[in-house]
Amino acid sequence: MSENTIAIQLDGKEVLLPVVVGTENEKALDISKLRDESGYITLDTGYKNTGATSSAITFLDGEKGILHYRGYDISELAEKSTFVEVSYLLLYGNLPTAAQLAEFEASLASQSLPAGFADLQKSFPSEAHPMAQLSAGVTLLSNYFDGNTSLPTDENIHSLLGNFGAIAANIQNNFLSKDFNQFSGKGFVYDFLTMAFGEEPDQVIVDAMDKLLILHADHEQNCSTSTVRIVGSSHANVFASVSGGINALWGPLHGGANQSVLEMLESIKKDGGDIDKYVAKAKDKNDPFRLMGFGHRVYKNFDPRARIIKKASDSVLEKLGVKDEALDIAKQLEKIALEDEYFVTRNLYPNVDFYSGIIYKAIGFPTEMFTVLFALGRVPGWLSHWKEMRDRKEPIGRPRQVYTGSTLRKYNSINER
Repeated sequence: MSENTIAIQLDGKEVLLPVVVGTENEKALDISKLRDESGYITLDTGYKNTGATSSAITFLDGEKGILHYRGYDISELAEKSTFVEVSYLLLYGNLPTAAQLAEFEASLASQSLPAGFADLQKSFPSEAHPMAQLSAGVTLLSNYFDGNTSLPTDENIHSLLGNFGAIAANIQNNFLSKDFNQFSGKGFVYDFLTMAFGEEPDQVIVDAMDKLLILHADHEQNCSTSTVRIVGSSHANVFASVSGGINALWGPLHGGANQSVLEMLESIKKDGGDIDKYVAKAKDKNDPFRLMGFGHRVYKNFDPRARIIKKASDSVLEKLGVKDEALDIAKQLEKIALEDEYFVTRNLYPNVDFYSGIIYKAIGFPTEMFTVLFALGRVPGWLSHWKEMRDRKEPIGRPRQVYTGSTLRKYNSINER
């Protein structure tokens, strides 16, 4: 037997499964021909141990707390690059030269919402959740572009990425029943903040927002990214595919986590702000209460993104001088989680959702907008995976199942039931 295969015995027959090894020495069994050769499929509810594809975009090691975009460590990118640079890296595989970055920035800046689009956004009910407005808005945008938007062209990708900030800013103003604002032409993040709040932002805020978007730009095969890829595998256009990812992100177990953090802080505040009470509830395994924003489903150590954004969080709070009881509760919880043996031994450290929620609240974003801001950061990752999947001409996604329903039954006419 070759070192590159593993043999398994199924019903007395030996089946050889190829071993696939990634560039970071991740090992996988290629089971793509297992059913054809043996009649068996694998069962992995939630796909926790199933590689649905190979990808050259992001490497994540949850046990070691590692996150790399195209081979670059996330901490170095967050410290030295901009969100637009990182978007280029994710999409095209390398950091841009000065000329490439200027061309990319100019292409994104040249995108503008089609005539009449903002009026359609204003027609959405202001009380509708911003994520519902975002999903609908991105799908709606596809109607304004000629040609085949299911092809992974720069035109299609730049049109969505370049317009995403304006769509998101308009959603915030519609949600708050305010007038829509024009962009200033000073850069992707700067323009978004200007459109969202109607005034030019402080550079500390711009820098913190830029880092947050970088940290959220991609995270391997998570729920929303997998959704984008599987929707796109049907050759659905880029707008429909990303809209699918937006809807997946909306769930509280995924992108809604940072909103849940602030809702938790507000509930603690309304209950008198007794932090010791809620820490005790969190430690009680029989109590259903959970501290939101601590620990991570993937990272079994400290979330590497949280180390970076903690500094930005401190800078924003110091710069703005925000006095808010919910944020005070957050800082006290942070101190406990970083020092208390119960949390430290269980690796229940504050994660990126904890800090991002604090920053968004301090800047002045409504809580309901938090998941939209997550999507704003994640859109280059979604587009990169969609582009990779289409460039490779991957087949349509079609998972199998193990049927557990009734076997063949006799049909009885309605008067016999």
